[in-house]
Amino acid sequence: MIDWLVNPLRDPALQASDSAAPLDFHRGLPGYAPTRLVDAPELACEWGVGSVRLKFEEERFGLPAFKFLGVSWAAQRLLGDPHDDRDIELVAATDGNHGRAVARVARMSGLGATILVPAGTARARIDAIEGEGATVEVIEGSYDDAVRRSAAMAGPRRLVLSDTSWPGYEEVPGWVIEGYATIFHEIDEQGEGARIDLAVVPIGVGALAAAAVRHLAGGARLVGVEPTAAACMLQSARAGEITEVPGPHGSIMAGLNAGLPSMVAWPLVSAGFDVFCAAEDELAVVGMRRLAELALAAGECSGGALGAAARLLADPAAREALDVDADTTVVVLLTEGVTDPEAYDRLVVG
Repeated sequence: MIDWLVNPLRDPALQASDSAAPLDFHRGLPGYAPTRLVDAPELACEWGVGSVRLKFEEERFGLPAFKFLGVSWAAQRLLGDPHDDRDIELVAATDGNHGRAVARVARMSGLGATILVPAGTARARIDAIEGEGATVEVIEGSYDDAVRRSAAMAGPRRLVLSDTSWPGYEEVPGWVIEGYATIFHEIDEQGEGARIDLAVVPIGVGALAAAAVRHLAGGARLVGVEPTAAACMLQSARAGEITEVPGPHGSIMAGLNAGLPSMVAWPLVSAGFDVFCAAEDELAVVGMRRLAELALAAGECSGGALGAAARLLADPAAREALDVDADTTVVVLLTEGVTDPEAYDRLVVG
């Protein structure tokens, strides 16, 4: 149910390098509130560690995931001052959460949006994006095919706002990574400066993971979690270079169904993470159900992070590789609330 790899590309000299400017920006937006940092002593006991804290991105500015943080920071850099030109359209590829955040930013800016989703995207996620006023196009193929289609649509009237990158398109995804710094600065404040020994981070294209490296490098050990069928960071680390994992990517952890790492994220993630995990969907379900027992209604990506963390820390070899003991402080990033209520009811409620 889990495959893990000690990262052979890890650079122990890497140090933290982010800024608190995105946190100041987000605090200035209407509706800002920090997401919860949940202490979970039950999990600490089960996992044989000193403490477990869950950073739960159940709601950001009315959306059920963390993506608005990166999208809003990137959009203000991309768009600048409020536009009088309403003919501009934002374009993005998504498995759900990023696209909805782009659609929300477009609506707030009085702009149009076209969001490309791969075939098989849950109807609830499409409806949520359309509910923001965006046009949704379903692309036959994988998320990576949708990304390639979005790149081809770029032009003077169409601005691509992507959290992944490709040759010639690197600035905007870099801004998205910067925007996610807010999560980690909040953790510092909420934990009152308490140390983090180990952080568990879900990985799709790697933008959030890159933000984790920028904030935690040199201080915490980092574990990345991907679906087995889309473990592009693990396979790239194993190969020593960016490697695409061909689709289809059908994991229930839809937000992590990326077959190709972001070019911008790769240098940070490949140098900053200690271990990469590829988790089967069964672990995501186990994690969702365990979170429900803790009164936390969370989606599949969050369940995958928790389920993988539990399984990894039950492995003596993994504990040794990560230097985990009874005093270790663990933070797990739960990156979404319930984004597909029908699936949640089927998988968790029964």
